[in-house]
Amino acid sequence: MIRYILKCHKEHEFESWFSSSEEFEKLSKRKLLECIYCTSKNINKSIMAPMVSNSKSKNDEFEVIGKNFKNQNGKLLKLRKYIEENFEYVGKDFSKKVREIYYDKKSKKAIYGTTTAEERKELSEEGIDLLSIPWINKDN
Repeated sequence: MIRYILKCHKEHEFESWFSSSEEFEKLSKRKLLECIYCTSKNINKSIMAPMVSNSKSKNDEFEVIGKNFKNQNGKLLKLRKYIEENFEYVGKDFSKKVREIYYDKKSKKAIYGTTTAEERKELSEEGIDLLSIPWINKDN
């Protein structure tokens, strides 16, 4: 399962779960997604970007790849706060824990943590889609 933050053309934001990124694309192309606030069928994924762990960092900060995040600190901090309040942090055990949840099929547990590029590739090959978000410092 993968969770996306979605946005309609009127800037309404809401979240939805999909079995895979391909499922989202298929439903989007067929105009089967609808805004929960205004019923618009013009739906897109909210701002996302890949990120990689900076292994030289002592405090597990992330290097964001992309420049689409200028003047977005408030929204990114709000997203971080939401994740910290609603998801369990599993740290570097993320790959192990996400597999447990994925293969259990009964678990609806929401987690977040870190992975290496190799772990991300292995998870992708298993059909496990991940969502990467820019993780900015609270002091920004």
